[in-house]
Amino acid sequence: MAHDARFVTAGDGRTLCFAEWGSPDGFPIVFLHGTPGGRLNRIPDENVYRSLGIRWITYDRPGYGYSQRLAGRTVVDCVSDVTAIVDHLGVAEFAVTGSSGGAPHVLAVCARLADRVVRARCNVGIAPYDAPGLDFFAGMDPLNVAEFRLAVEDEAALVSDLRRQLGEMAARMAVDPSAFISEDWALDPADRAVLAKPEQADLNVAISEELVRGGLWGWVDDSLAFVRPWGFDVAEVSVPVRVTYGARDVIVPAGHGEWLGRHVPGAEVIVDDDAGHFSELDKTIAMLSWLGRPAGA
Repeated sequence: MAHDARFVTAGDGRTLCFAEWGSPDGFPIVFLHGTPGGRLNRIPDENVYRSLGIRWITYDRPGYGYSQRLAGRTVVDCVSDVTAIVDHLGVAEFAVTGSSGGAPHVLAVCARLADRVVRARCNVGIAPYDAPGLDFFAGMDPLNVAEFRLAVEDEAALVSDLRRQLGEMAARMAVDPSAFISEDWALDPADRAVLAKPEQADLNVAISEELVRGGLWGWVDDSLAFVRPWGFDVAEVSVPVRVTYGARDVIVPAGHGEWLGRHVPGAEVIVDDDAGHFSELDKTIAMLSWLGRPAGA
């Protein structure tokens, strides 16, 4: 099963695009992609999901891919979208996971769908912009600092900057499939090694092509949503959550993971001292084994 573009109507009439990978009758895991990203984010070899008995469900957040834009959306608005998709698929209970820009959305789903979420992983997640006691920018690459500052201070300039970044991404990837993130970023060598793996580079080419086709509004609206009130409090979370992050991350620095680990109730915190922002395949498979256990197991 590799249906890479299916559609459902959200409660407010918008079109949402989602995809499924792995075992049709496997345990459902909803994956909420990073920023920028889309429904094509997955392990390149679908047999991994099949071997673990997992039904991997992804979707384009509004403004990405084929999902219609929802201007002014907040992080918590993803809950109604996820509900529409799992209801359409007849999924009663599921796990949810997401990394980076997807992680705040994971926490929103946990907070508001506690009766349906069995367990969750919040990986290299962004903390709230106004999180008390957090220096939001400490340890963050200057290029990411600049993007967040534009989101706070100048929406028109943010749109212009992300349009430039999207065009540069397309040009880079046409030459070097491993260059999803430019050399201007001071990524840890561990991150560059993950991005350089042929199977990951090929997948990132497909993701970048989809981003260019879909346009920049999903990216814009994500960036704006992160620095505005999220519409829920992480203290509302009551389901089992693993907060995981890499100590060498300069995209979403370790301080964000530390803060989330302290403020998400009951969170199990796992720190990878040798990792940055991106995960090696073996660690991803270990995470899937935990997430993919049936309810009650």
